[in-house]
Amino acid sequence: MTENAGPLSGIRILDLSRVLAGPYCTQLLGDLGADVIKIEKPGVGDETRRWGPPYLKGKDGADTSESAYYLSCNRNKRSAAIDISRPEGSALVRRLLASCDVLIENFKVGGLKKYSLDYEGLKGDFPRLVYCSITGFGQTGPYAGFPGYDFIAQGMGGIMDVTGAADGPPTKTGVAIADIMCGMYASTAVLAALHRRDREGVGQYIDLSLLDTQVAWLANVGVNYLTSGEAPVRLGNAHPNIVPYQTFEASDGPFILAVGNDAQFRTFCGFAGRSELADDERFAVNAERVRRRRTLIPILEEIIRRRPRRHWLDGLTDLNVPCGPVNAVPEVFNDPQVIHREMAIAMTHPLAGNDAVNLIGNPIKLSGSKTNYRRPPPTLGEHTDEVLTELLGMDGDELAKLRAGGVI
Repeated sequence: MTENAGPLSGIRILDLSRVLAGPYCTQLLGDLGADVIKIEKPGVGDETRRWGPPYLKGKDGADTSESAYYLSCNRNKRSAAIDISRPEGSALVRRLLASCDVLIENFKVGGLKKYSLDYEGLKGDFPRLVYCSITGFGQTGPYAGFPGYDFIAQGMGGIMDVTGAADGPPTKTGVAIADIMCGMYASTAVLAALHRRDREGVGQYIDLSLLDTQVAWLANVGVNYLTSGEAPVRLGNAHPNIVPYQTFEASDGPFILAVGNDAQFRTFCGFAGRSELADDERFAVNAERVRRRRTLIPILEEIIRRRPRRHWLDGLTDLNVPCGPVNAVPEVFNDPQVIHREMAIAMTHPLAGNDAVNLIGNPIKLSGSKTNYRRPPPTLGEHTDEVLTELLGMDGDELAKLRAGGVI
């Protein structure tokens, strides 16, 4: 293994997923060094390629065929355009699996069985294969056959019920967080299954759903309900269990105050010139502040709006009271900490005339091995010949025959 090889170098993943949850998972694994082969339908590909604008700009400044949405979750992959609906195409995929460790797919339940690419149809020939299926509702249960989408999972899974202004409607998050979290759970599950395979010599099947993972990351809000029996309410930017922990309006705009304990509250009150609030038995401890938030918050709002954000952010930061700005997206990528941590990266891309495509970096920082950016998001079928030649030893005549028949 080379010095810059990722920790998953030597692991190969056959990616039959598309849109976001599966591709987000495989991009993460690819960033960690896995060789990801993205199988796409010839002439069609992952539908997110067309989910724009915006699109990647070419050398001439015109839009290319690649959307920013697609670019966001498909780097470090090789695209092989193979029509698995054709017997010759599904046979090619089975042959490729002989040199793969993991298969990830997000077809509807039973959707791959007709191509003999379901887990039951493969495990006999590939007993070490880790096979991960991502669906809307899982492989079992009354909703198993229903199509699943992030927005629906957010609605059914409760996150919309607790998101939004207190007097406003249920609101989805600004990114497809159910998809992304499902992809994160999938990556963890794949790594766990690979560890077990290396220990015991056998692969296994992973059944993940958007709804299950959405319910799982209700976290403390969900357990608050299970513990108390009381339905949570929307609190806007406030916290259900900590006060004051929300946005406040300074004289020139909002900022975040995140008081995490009673000592920090006392420090805040001293800085605000209202030390008596920390001595008031109604507010001295967090449990009482939570019970009396409707009394306390208006008092704090009146104090805070007298001064500009910089007064609060600079002064409270110096006193180690947690606080922060509410950044617009352009401000995020211009933040010196974000720049220092290399959370925006640039990769050359053939459709941009080898100019840069700008992407979000991987947040994982490892001391002994590195995440790395080897390949930009591939164009449709960019690596078909490379993959079939490298892994199956095909020659030019075989490739030409498959291409003429529409298989690749």
